[in-house]
Amino acid sequence: MKFLDEAKIFVKSGNGGSGCVSFRRERFVEFGGPNGGDGGRGGDVVLQAVQGLNTLIDFRYQQHFKAKRGVDGMGRDRTGASAKPLVIKVPVGTQAFAEDKETLLADLTEEGQRVVIAEGGRGGFGNTHYKSSTNRAPRRADPGTPGQELWLWLRLKLIADAGLVGLPNAGKSTFLSAVSRAKPKIGDYPFTTLHPNLGVVGMDDEEFVLADIPGLIEGAHEGAGLGTRFLGHIERCRVLLHLVDVTQDDPLAAYRTVREELEAYGADLSDKPEVLALNKCDALDDREVEAVAQQFAEEIGVTPHLISGVSGRGVKPLLRALLEPIRAAQAFELAEEQDASGETAVGEWQP
Repeated sequence: MKFLDEAKIFVKSGNGGSGCVSFRRERFVEFGGPNGGDGGRGGDVVLQAVQGLNTLIDFRYQQHFKAKRGVDGMGRDRTGASAKPLVIKVPVGTQAFAEDKETLLADLTEEGQRVVIAEGGRGGFGNTHYKSSTNRAPRRADPGTPGQELWLWLRLKLIADAGLVGLPNAGKSTFLSAVSRAKPKIGDYPFTTLHPNLGVVGMDDEEFVLADIPGLIEGAHEGAGLGTRFLGHIERCRVLLHLVDVTQDDPLAAYRTVREELEAYGADLSDKPEVLALNKCDALDDREVEAVAQQFAEEIGVTPHLISGVSGRGVKPLLRALLEPIRAAQAFELAEEQDASGETAVGEWQP
């Protein structure tokens, strides 16, 4: 299935049904009064988040969605039927923006969440509604109000527990394929990965979702390379796994380049918990690898994990290190839910 994380669609809710002008016409009823019914309500357009979808590719082939109009009112005080809502199913993590691409209309982050994005038109009143003591035979009925119509931008932000970041060709896709059943494209050249990939990682009887995004380059926050198009996919991650290729000329400069792009992008990416790992350590002598690790410890105050996605060296300790902030974030979110429901919260999580 082809990955698509942005799509533009047109939605229109249904028009309301028209009211009816009608009078009683029965035998032995000399002066039959009005009995025109009201029109039915037009159908709403609803966005619903569902599991099992991880791309917006379906909206490449259908861009227009129109709900049905309400049924007109009828005689004998019969109200027209309201139209059923038109439900548009989208992946969990989808955001809906107005046509300006800036005004956020809906953010669907949980399975089953529903948002009415366009309300159906109200049905018009029949002439029964206008009957009064002074107007015994009104001939007025209203048409239904028109439905809403608008263009929407749908933008998908993948929901994962951990996100892989690093320069192109740092070995992120190789690592993802080694620790999960995901099968991303792997190649010995930059930008092998052109769209995000997700994998489920199992460790110590626990599972978490790991997201691999295309490599970042200098200026990514301004759209350089594959830039901001994919940085949004790690906004919802609980922890970042920063892979650095230990075989390149200046690993420390590579690390700083990515950190600067995360800070420039915003959305609190630079404040997320980060686990640092030097990848491809089996390609160098142990003394050279230790020297690079020592340089990181002295310059940034962090001792990196030494791993190899190909041979599996150091992978299990790294996965356990990723699990710690994920567990902490889950505990904090559970405490918030308990606090919101009136139960006692258990402290505050600090990344």
